[in-house]
Amino acid sequence: MTKIALYQPDIAGNVGTIIRTCVCFDVELHIIEPCGFPFDMARVKKAALDYIFKAKIFRHASFEDFYKSEIEEKKQRLILASTKGSVAYHKFDYQENDVLMLGRESAGVPEEVFEKSDARVFIPMKNDMRSLNVAISCGIILAKVLEK
Repeated sequence: MTKIALYQPDIAGNVGTIIRTCVCFDVELHIIEPCGFPFDMARVKKAALDYIFKAKIFRHASFEDFYKSEIEEKKQRLILASTKGSVAYHKFDYQENDVLMLGRESAGVPEEVFEKSDARVFIPMKNDMRSLNVAISCGIILAKVLEK
């Protein structure tokens, strides 16, 4: 089963939107703490609406906890969406049990997380644009991942 992982997300509204996306496609969501906002259901529910009650949300105290329990123990690949990725998202060969990780809206992921990823994909941009909103990026890449 494909999973989405958010590394220390900054914006509750984006998390809510990604929760809705995960529910619609029956995908687990893993939140790697600490968040850049107090993660409480009232704050996230504003964007997640009633989808929150059907969501499969797992919270991890740190990247190390997440990596050990979801990547190492379950022998899954960690695919990082990054503006510094080396493969366009639509040209990458995804596998059914890949974990797609998206970084913080403000800073992405630190180098040690970048290096631990098995692959790094990016969304090609036109007009010299840097990036899309993280929730939009998640939806675009997830649609491609789920083609398998």
